[in-house]
Amino acid sequence: MRAKSPKPLFRDTAIAAARAGGKVLLRYFTKKFRVDYKGEVNLVTEADRRAEAVIVSTLHRHFPDHQVLAEESGEGTRRASPYKWIIDPLDGTTNFAHTFPMFCISIALETRGEVVLGVVYDPLREEIFLAEKGRGAALSGRPIRVSQTEKLNGSLLVTGFAYDVREDMKNNLDHFGNFSLRAQGVRRTGSAALDLCYVACGRLDGFWEMKLAPWDTAAGFLIATEAGAMVTDFKGQPYTIYLKEIVASNGRIHREMVEVLRLGQPH
Repeated sequence: MRAKSPKPLFRDTAIAAARAGGKVLLRYFTKKFRVDYKGEVNLVTEADRRAEAVIVSTLHRHFPDHQVLAEESGEGTRRASPYKWIIDPLDGTTNFAHTFPMFCISIALETRGEVVLGVVYDPLREEIFLAEKGRGAALSGRPIRVSQTEKLNGSLLVTGFAYDVREDMKNNLDHFGNFSLRAQGVRRTGSAALDLCYVACGRLDGFWEMKLAPWDTAAGFLIATEAGAMVTDFKGQPYTIYLKEIVASNGRIHREMVEVLRLGQPH
């Protein structure tokens, strides 16, 4: 019997890890659990930690030498492998803590500075968004593409706010106001990973946010780009997961989005 080639094993293991983490989250959802504060409005729950432990354990069972960068435990012991798993065990923690049904697990694989695999799993809706570099994106096995909306005026956008929104004047409220006056609608889901996936599958036309970490965007970035999205920084320059600002769109409204973002930049 021939051994599996690495790429399918990466994909299958990431999906298995996401599903395992999802089972943990569903056991805690709507039940009482411990909530700690990393800041005044920045939460971490017992569910975050338990899900992360299960995800990392599943990945290391198959790839014990791979590096891991996870939201709650940070970057573990530095390993020699060129592969790094980037994990958000619960994207949408505040939603989860309030039993608001919008959260997910995000798992990406980076090698030599390039994200090559992305899995975002919504356990409540049983939706798995998946992308492999150069192979397109899918939702629960069906290929997905970005929307065809041509103008910002007819678009549905989404954004989010950083945890320091009360302390820092650079808090996205100016951009939110500017886009609200120019788009058909603006939403705020509380999950950057799902926001990127919703752009990827055409449910939303564009997304922007600031002060994000690699685990917030790594998987969603690949899924969006493989579905045909344009993803840049606020100035329209190429995006990497280690930048703090991101704007993603169906491509057709991207120039308009960047122009609106410029309105909020200091002159």
